[in-house]
Amino acid sequence: MTTPPTTGGPSGSSGTVPPRPEHPPRPAAPPHNAPYTPGDGLSWLPFRPTIRIRLTLLYGGMFLMAGVLLLLLMYFFVRTAFQDAGLPQITLSPGVTGTINNQPVSGPEFNQILQAIQTARAHAELDTLLRRALTVLVALAVIAFVAGYAMAGRVLHPLGRITRAAREVAGSDLHRRIELGGPDDELKELADTFDDMLDRLDRSFDSQRRFVANASHELRTPLAINRTLLEVQLSDPETSPDLQQLGKTLLATNERSEQLVEGLLLLARSDNELTDRRPVQLSEVAARAIEQLRSEATDREVEIRSELHPVAVSGNGVLLERVALNLLQNAVRYNLPDGWVEITTAPGPGGIGELVVSNTGPVVPGYELEHIFEPFRRVKGAERTRSDKGVGLGLSIVRSVVRAHGGSIEAAPRPGGGLSMRVRIPGG
Repeated sequence: MTTPPTTGGPSGSSGTVPPRPEHPPRPAAPPHNAPYTPGDGLSWLPFRPTIRIRLTLLYGGMFLMAGVLLLLLMYFFVRTAFQDAGLPQITLSPGVTGTINNQPVSGPEFNQILQAIQTARAHAELDTLLRRALTVLVALAVIAFVAGYAMAGRVLHPLGRITRAAREVAGSDLHRRIELGGPDDELKELADTFDDMLDRLDRSFDSQRRFVANASHELRTPLAINRTLLEVQLSDPETSPDLQQLGKTLLATNERSEQLVEGLLLLARSDNELTDRRPVQLSEVAARAIEQLRSEATDREVEIRSELHPVAVSGNGVLLERVALNLLQNAVRYNLPDGWVEITTAPGPGGIGELVVSNTGPVVPGYELEHIFEPFRRVKGAERTRSDKGVGLGLSIVRSVVRAHGGSIEAAPRPGGGLSMRVRIPGG
């Protein structure tokens, strides 16, 4: 750990003091481009603002605005036409009298009444025209929204195919292709680019699988030969004690190397999502893992408790058994004498299966939990390093297998020491 240099003080040390700035530093300006969130600007809608809905609102809104503008212009032109129609002005001289509804009126009164009737008639006709035009506009707007929704669906249909293909690829079906036909437009270009990317990914994963298979054979064979030679030598009764001790040390080292190789290969294989899923009883997986760890837990004076409720999940039984086994090994080996390990299985919300492994042990700092699932990372502490079998891959393999099953894993420290691991796997 390095120590930052110190500046000179009153005693006249050799350090230099930087000049004091004339003005205080300005606060950093906020970024101009805020992160985009889907649905920004349409959060008032009571439903999810998909692209189809947005296009429908765009088409219908533009039609509605054009219709309103056309209606206003038509109303203005018709009113102007009424005013400029040049209706005949019928007037009576002041000395002439007449009757309206059996009521005598003079000439000026007759002229005022006639003008009022003409003005009211023009307003009535304009009101009737406006009401009918608004009714027709509303009806046409509804038709425009429906037609816009249908047209947007037809335009976005290729995007639906691309989305479905992407979902199937997310399920590790890398052999799936879109193969979009139709005109050579932007959507077809997008689909062709997506197909090219899938081809490269498919070739890359095939190459990775072949490499893992070849590496598995090339790495296991010499280690198996070394183990056999060491076991044959140790079985010789005439072997000297020093050679016996050396053979046991080399055998333990070879066993550790075998575990490291197996862990690395399993970690490489489990990083991809599963393609072959079958119903698996999580309680049976946990029970098999308990049987494999019971003798080791007895030797380490650790009690294993279990509460296994039947719950079916979808996945690979061998890999899920490795999850339970690694969690139990971690809980047993990094425990305290006279401690306990508790494993439970139960159905969770939403049809998921939950596997929880809790154990006593030393107190684990909360800041260490961020790195506990990384390869070759082990929590520091004298009590947690007394294991001679761990290689720092157990929890990394657990996380990879859980992710391959589409699940999640959480680690939380227990108040009295130890950890609580909660695994969630989607149901079958």
